[in-house]
Order: sequence, then structure tokens, then C-alpha cells
Amino acid sequence: MSNERGSWGSNIGFLLAAIGSAVGLGNIWGFPYKMGKSGGFTFLLIYLLLAVFVGFVIMMGELAMGRKTGKGTVGAYHLLSKKFKWVGWLAVFSPFVIMSFYSVLGGYCIEYMALNLSNLAFAGAEIKTGADLFGAMLTNPFGCVAFTLLFLIICYLINRGGVSGGIEKFNKVGMPALFVMLVIIIIRSLTLPGAMEGLKFMFVPGYAVKAGFIAAEPNFATVLATAGGQMFFSLSLAMGVMITYGSYLDKKENLVKNSAVIVVADTIVATMAGIAVIPAAVANGIQSGIPLNEIKLGGPSLLFITLQDVFHAMGTIGPLFGVIFYLLVLIAAISSAISLVEVVATFFMDRAAAKGKEGNRPRIVLLVCLAIMVEAALVAVDGLGSNGIWVPGQATFGIHGWNDCWLDFMDMMSEGVAMPLGALLMSIMVGWEIKPKTLLDEIHSGASSKIDGFFSFCIKFIVPLGMALILLGQINDFFGLGIFG
Repeated sequence: MSNERGSWGSNIGFLLAAIGSAVGLGNIWGFPYKMGKSGGFTFLLIYLLLAVFVGFVIMMGELAMGRKTGKGTVGAYHLLSKKFKWVGWLAVFSPFVIMSFYSVLGGYCIEYMALNLSNLAFAGAEIKTGADLFGAMLTNPFGCVAFTLLFLIICYLINRGGVSGGIEKFNKVGMPALFVMLVIIIIRSLTLPGAMEGLKFMFVPGYAVKAGFIAAEPNFATVLATAGGQMFFSLSLAMGVMITYGSYLDKKENLVKNSAVIVVADTIVATMAGIAVIPAAVANGIQSGIPLNEIKLGGPSLLFITLQDVFHAMGTIGPLFGVIFYLLVLIAAISSAISLVEVVATFFMDRAAAKGKEGNRPRIVLLVCLAIMVEAALVAVDGLGSNGIWVPGQATFGIHGWNDCWLDFMDMMSEGVAMPLGALLMSIMVGWEIKPKTLLDEIHSGASSKIDGFFSFCIKFIVPLGMALILLGQINDFFGLGIFG
């Protein structure tokens, strides 16, 4: 029976939406760089083990929580637990705060796509370097706010259409298109002179140090924490998305199979994204005479400086690949953003239902997007710290990784603390308070599977330990505590 709050039109539609939520900017600028600097294949192996024993288990649990209760995050926790019912608020807080900077980055993608379209239309015109373009964009607060607003308007138009009529419909087109565009960029990237150095950086153990990309190889604890953090955020865990999406799932759907498909697909796309961007960035750096340790291979600089220079160096055909690339990045950003908006909107829809009223989806989504726009405007005007805007804590503690700009401050509160803490508490709740059987009964309602022992052991022991390590790693990264040496 379909959920009265709305339901997916098909299981493939749900899968594409869930994969779309997982496939975001972090896959493109985070996964390949972290993989390369953390030992290449060694990092990938640790990542896969964590994805199986932690990510897969949490995803099954969250989907089961959503489908069992038929509620969003706050409602699900309130129905299932007495001691941990407040944890649901963390999973509403996180996506709301994440959208403060995610929508700004989405606006950057729109602006860069427009710039490359302009370069394509007016071939022969003088083109600025990636650094000059990025600097000019960051110091133009009005433009950043305008493109952020445009990005949120796109999200609003999709989310107001509902689960099957908006989110599912977009991802059914967007995800296949993203895959095709990734293949196009990969083919072009791997045909550039020097591209193989980038592949070696990603996949060959120890090559990053041997070739001079980084000075020293990180220790095992650092690699474990880095891989765990990337896996956790890449799969959209503990931000309420999978609970919310699970609440729209039909009872006959197989949660074990669906969770496995999402984890595998996200890992494949993340690896493909690395093959698309890292070899191109390294090849262009070599051709330009830039020392390997000075090539920007991660973060916003990779997308908006390094790769823009790659497309510029391709000559007249470069802007075409620039348009394709920034369009695929934009699709990745939108597919993640609409899932985050849905988490917050569903909270208000559920609250209206609890009062015996029918929530007005278009109105609720509009108000959520307007609230996001208010906080996003602050991040946009700040321009990654380029415009001297006050950031909390700088006067008292000085400027550090957690407060050097509004984006990092928002990131610290959400992805740094709230999300890993929420996942840690969720695993304790399921493993030790409500007991794994509560969710296993829901998991088996779709299809029987021999998952009980594995799920119970992992949710009781492996997941809490893994999430404690990830939380410690995030705190270490943001606050520079030097815990892992």
C-alpha cells in the first residue's frame, strides 16, 4: 500500500533519487583527492570496508526507520525511542545548515556554466585564468547572492512537485545524464598528455609521496579517519535524507538490496568523478610547468580554478567541455540539495498532519527555501572569507579551520559535529535501546534475507566504534588538535 504522505512512482525512481542525494560535490572534489593523498588503493580498500560494515548498515537502519514509522526524522525518532527522541532534531538541523553553503556552491556552478557558454558563443575573446575568474566571482557579493537565489528557485520548483512528480522525475533524467557526461569528460581527460600521472596518484599505493604530490604519507589512523569521514558524508547518512526517503517507500521493496545498490553506485560514481578530474588537473599542471605539490586537487579550488584552466588550455573546444562538466556538477549539486530541502519540508508536513491538517507542500517548500536563502546570503556575501565579513569565534579564538569563513563555520556545525554525533547516537539507540529486531522486522517485510546476525553485530559494536572514530577525526580536522599525529 502506498504511503498517504506520498510515495515513489517506482523502485528505480527511488534508487535514482537516493543515489542522486549521495552523489554530490563531495564526490567530485573530495573523494579522489583524499584517495590519492591517503595511499591510493589502500584508501579505497579501507573505504570499501567501512562502506560495508558501517555505511551499508546505517543506510539499512535509516531506511527501515523511515518506512516503519512513515514519518520524517523528528517523527521517526519520537515514535521509536524515549531516550533518544531528541536526536531527530540533529537530522533536521544538519541539512538546513548544509544548505546555507551548498546552495552557494550550486550558484557558483551555474555561473561557471554560463561563463563557459559565453566563451563558447564568443570564441576568440580574451578568457581570464581560473584564479582570476574565481577571485572576481568571490568579490562580487551581488552576483553570488543572485546565482544562489537562482539555484534555490530550481530546488523549489522541483520539490514543490512532490516525491514522484518532482524529486523522482528530476533524478530519472538527471542521473543518467550525469553518468553520460561523466563518461565524456573521462574520455577527454584520459587523452590529455600526462594524464596517467593523475591515475597513478589516485590508485598506486605510495605514489603521491614518490612523485612529489605530498611530502609524507599519512599514518594508518589518519587514513582510517579520512576514509570514514568521506564514506559517511558521501552516502548522505545522518542528515535525515534516508529516513525521509524511506518513509515514502512501499512495504514490498527490498531494503537490503536497495541499500547495497545505493552504496555500490555512489562508490562507482565517486571513483568515476576522480578519473574525470584528477588526471586532467595533473596533466594541465605538468603542461603548465606547475610543481606537482602545488596543483590544486581538492576542494572548491579544484572545480573553479584548476579545471577551468584545464578547459582554457584545450583551446576553442575547451568551453564545450567546460559547459558539459559544470552542468554535470550542477546536476550533482541539485540532486543532493533537493533531498536536503525535502528533509526540512517533510518535518513541517508531518507537523501539520499531526494537527489533523493537510500540509500545503508548495507553501511549505517556499518558506523553507526562503529561510535557507537568508542564511545562504551570509555565506554568499562572505565569498569564502574574501570580503572581510565577521565570522563567530575569530575575535576570541583567532582564525582557524573551523571559522576562517562562514562556509567552514557552517560546515563545522553540521558535517563536523551534528551528523557524526547523530549517527553515533542512532546506532546506540538501535543496538542497545530499541534492539536491532525492531528494525529487522521492517527490513524483512520487503524480502527475507540472512542479514540478522550481520546487522545486529555491526549496529551494536562496529558502527558505534566507527562513528566514534569518524566524529573524533572530524573534530581533529576542524580544530587542528593533532590527535592522529
